[in-house]
Amino acid sequence: MGKRLNPYKASPNGYQAMAALEHFVMSCGIERPLLELVKMRASQISGCAYCLDMHSKDARALGETEQRLYLLNAWREAPFYSERERAALEWAEAITLIAGKQVPDDVYERVAAQFSPEELANLTLAIATINSWNRLSISFQIVPGSYKSNLQPLKASA
Repeated sequence: MGKRLNPYKASPNGYQAMAALEHFVMSCGIERPLLELVKMRASQISGCAYCLDMHSKDARALGETEQRLYLLNAWREAPFYSERERAALEWAEAITLIAGKQVPDDVYERVAAQFSPEELANLTLAIATINSWNRLSISFQIVPGSYKSNLQPLKASA
């Protein structure tokens, strides 16, 4: 891989806009571990090594199990995901692979049964955001491996 420009330095205002959207997504009320799974699944589909490295580290920091991370690519066949997670993962796949087609009604109905209207809009923004990060990282060949998670493990509810 040849060295390409750093898009965040080349367009600091663009980066600030993306960072603001990312901040919104992270504080929108959807469970953080679920967001990490969705980001990983979209990044698997897109083939974004940098984002996979980042979000697998963040998911682990939040307490995600290795088994669920390893089987994420085959979530339909694995019994380790809740109905809410399954709906979000299916929605993430439909949106990430949207080119040239519509999101099927049955997929929408499944995700709408698991998420409130506000949550569904926010989940869709989260998926759009990770797809944008994926495209930046892939286009400019951002090298994976250096990311260090600064997340603290989630505390169990009492």
